[in-house]
Amino acid sequence: MLFNGVVTSNDRHRRILSAVQRAGQVSVADLAELTGTSEMTVRRDLEHLAGQGALERYRGGARSLTLRGTEPPFAVRAQESSDAKQRIAAAVADMIVDGEAVVLDSGTTCLEVARLLAPRRLTVMPLSLHAANALTGAPHLRLLLPGGEPRPGELALTGPLAEASLAALRFDTAVIGCCGLNAEAGLTAYDLADAAIKRAIIASAHRVIAVTEPAKFARTALAHVAPASALSLVVTTDDAGDEDVERLTAAGTTVHTV
Repeated sequence: MLFNGVVTSNDRHRRILSAVQRAGQVSVADLAELTGTSEMTVRRDLEHLAGQGALERYRGGARSLTLRGTEPPFAVRAQESSDAKQRIAAAVADMIVDGEAVVLDSGTTCLEVARLLAPRRLTVMPLSLHAANALTGAPHLRLLLPGGEPRPGELALTGPLAEASLAALRFDTAVIGCCGLNAEAGLTAYDLADAAIKRAIIASAHRVIAVTEPAKFARTALAHVAPASALSLVVTTDDAGDEDVERLTAAGTTVHTV
């Protein structure tokens, strides 16, 4: 399918990643036709995306790095549903009052929240180096940096030092990301170390706000984190299914759509 009209590099990257994820692997010629650009431009795009760990480059095309049941790379997720993530982040930022102490989980939606909180008068501890970078130098914000070992690509801080940092503090609000969330399985994570950090985040905060796109209501990842009732609020977009919302509400949490 040929895409007509002006397209930005970010648009091309999203189209390329989507095509590669759907098909498993796609040739340069097919991607050039899909994006309406030259094969030379596609090759440059593939080099850029491969450098971010979003796909694997091979002679004549690219293949997906995502296996069934595993978490997509951060660079892939950062390109997906950006408008939805920004809407969710804006709603969460509005729920946080100046003067609060906030802990931010890792993940792409939490990174959007961090960017919106940067100008605010808050105390914030991010559990990812991506979010820490977004908050560094903010003039009115008190930035607390935890210990921990950053996961490659994700740059999420995990391990005993990160857990100890959380155990030593008490926050007004936690903003937590989701790998999977539904009434039956609760909140789940792909990575065992990430699951341990999410449990520590929940234990450290008076109010826990989970941020997620509706697609994750249909997913259950490997590691159980907490039941839905451990979440004060779930913020998602208004295309969430009524049945999913009703089940989560019945399980003991509140769902806010934007």
